[in-house]
Amino acid sequence: MGKLIYSMNTSLDGYVSDPDGNFGWGFPDQESHEFIGELSRSFGTYLYGRRMYETMVYWETAHTLPDAPPFVVEYARVWQATDKIVYSTTLNEATSARTRIERTFDPDAVRALKAESDLDLTVDGPNLAAQAIRAGLVDEFQVFVGPIVVGGGNPFFPPVRVDLELLDKRRFGNGVVYLRYRVRHDA
Repeated sequence: MGKLIYSMNTSLDGYVSDPDGNFGWGFPDQESHEFIGELSRSFGTYLYGRRMYETMVYWETAHTLPDAPPFVVEYARVWQATDKIVYSTTLNEATSARTRIERTFDPDAVRALKAESDLDLTVDGPNLAAQAIRAGLVDEFQVFVGPIVVGGGNPFFPPVRVDLELLDKRRFGNGVVYLRYRVRHDA
């Protein structure tokens, strides 16, 4: 059975984008990017909302950039080899391979997908993740906290209580801190 993991970059004050929708401050450096790439090898399926998919589809062709460093090429290959489900009422077709579009987020379908999967799944994007968190589907949080306070924007967490247990942590040279938590169902 696969776990559903919510993993994103966030500001120290808990936002994935600032009040203007900018998130460039969260781009990883080589060290953290390589770490994210290693984590991504355990994923069999990405669950995306439309906006997150439109951001991540960059990786469909990133390996073709003439000056792409090896760690970027490697991450692109891992991303391309992973299945993607995009939840959108407005997107008519996918622009990447191994991608299907679903019109609505169905918690029971995601539960079945988790049960059938030998690999982990990720839910990416705070709006879609909020639905999965509220449905009790998220098993683990992987948070990359950046050394910046943005003062508002799109929050990482929805307004909901989730009891967590710290499983792992790591500090990167650029000041980013990785925190990995599992959801505690016994609290």
